[in-house]
Amino acid sequence: MDDWKGKPEEYWRGKLTPEQYHILREKGTEAPFANKFYQNFETGMYQCAACGNQLFSSDTKFDSDCGWPSFDRSLNSDAVEFVDDNTFGMHRTEVRCKRCGSHLGHIFDDGPTNTGKRFCINSAALDFKKK
Repeated sequence: MDDWKGKPEEYWRGKLTPEQYHILREKGTEAPFANKFYQNFETGMYQCAACGNQLFSSDTKFDSDCGWPSFDRSLNSDAVEFVDDNTFGMHRTEVRCKRCGSHLGHIFDDGPTNTGKRFCINSAALDFKKK
């Protein structure tokens, strides 16, 4: 098994587009409402754009009108990990890929489903495999 979290930044710079690198490795954010998967509601699986780890099923995606793809839960306990984020003078919970440690987005407690969660995820951090 690959040591995804131990890969050097040069590896990621060569593998990812500049936008993906900025978001996944430098914890950037893409523009809202104008990204690849915001309005994608096809059936399939969302994977980490860096390492291919399966993260979210399309069954858990909903339109939150926040400008980014939103999900009410991750695929399983091996999909994502959570890290406190106190940047920009606020407290949030960052969502990272559990396999490679890449930044995906943030999770909030304002989701409309019974989980009460809203995973707000950057499209550039995702690949989509249509079913």
